[in-house]
Amino acid sequence: MTPATRVRGLRKAFGDRLILDGFDLDVARGERIAILGASGCGKSTLLRCIAGLERADAGTIATQGDVGIVFQEPRLFPWLTVEANVAFGARTAEERARVPALLGLVGLAHAARLLPKALSGGMAQRAALARALVRDPNVLLLDEPFAALDALRRIELRVALDEILTFARASAILVTHDVDDALAIADRALVLAGSPAEIAFAGTVGAEATRATILAALGVPAEGERGRRRLQHERG
Repeated sequence: MTPATRVRGLRKAFGDRLILDGFDLDVARGERIAILGASGCGKSTLLRCIAGLERADAGTIATQGDVGIVFQEPRLFPWLTVEANVAFGARTAEERARVPALLGLVGLAHAARLLPKALSGGMAQRAALARALVRDPNVLLLDEPFAALDALRRIELRVALDEILTFARASAILVTHDVDDALAIADRALVLAGSPAEIAFAGTVGAEATRATILAALGVPAEGERGRRRLQHERG
């Protein structure tokens, strides 16, 4: 079966710095993958190339159907209502007709007529997610969509995203620094490392990809993770 996304021989440089070189990736239809790695390792560059926001220097990228993208910040138009923001990317009357259902899906039906300034951070990111889904994409790209949220809103949106992806039946590529994001949402986890970036680790979540194996691939010592958990416990 043809994958939802196929990347072959991808090369991307910024000036003298080579970020990706000969990079390959397949994402199956309906599959969710999480891409982790240190800052600057090429995660977001890969995502932006797949989205068409960056032009690759060499290689091929093939996606089946439309692609939706959610950024770290909601990037809503402040002068448009939530409903109008979600509808902004619609190309047809059929897609515009999806807006009320999408607002219900992300829990914002009650906020349809509000302006972005009236929304919490979590609500604004839900609106951005609904906007990304308005074209019924086959592939959803998520560039650290929880980064600007506090811990509680992050957990709430993780749960909502898991339910939404199940309903939408879209493939998803999630870029994140957070192992919990990967474990909660993805079917498969990849860790990028090196310059240019290579896949240093790949595994199925719950099998090869566990908290311990992902952290080890990221170079996080076990004692550092224990210290993080202790601090979280002390904060209550």
